[in-house]
Amino acid sequence: MKIYRGACHCQAVTFEIETDFPELTTCDCSICRRKHALMVKVPESRMNILSGEDVLTAYTFHTHTAQHYFCSVCGIYPFHRKRVTPDYFGVNVYCLVGVDPEGIPVRATDGIGMA
Repeated sequence: MKIYRGACHCQAVTFEIETDFPELTTCDCSICRRKHALMVKVPESRMNILSGEDVLTAYTFHTHTAQHYFCSVCGIYPFHRKRVTPDYFGVNVYCLVGVDPEGIPVRATDGIGMA
């Protein structure tokens, strides 16, 4: 496993994750469709927020279990706490420095079908 750094657009929120990118995921729930993110699932123990926790805004809906975080300065979505596995984060791969998602398997998840 390797450590990757990530940030929102304005660099107010910075973080690190440790992953080997076993797969990436998309989701068809109402918010994920709109933000169109490509995510990697990371256990909470392998994610560290380095700066900007104070500028993160959380958005919840439906069961209010998943917490979608956005930078309140630039509006970028860097990650969210997952609903089905709340001890994991879904991290926006496009916020990671030097990561090219080309060639990493992508699995579509059925968020819209969750009751």
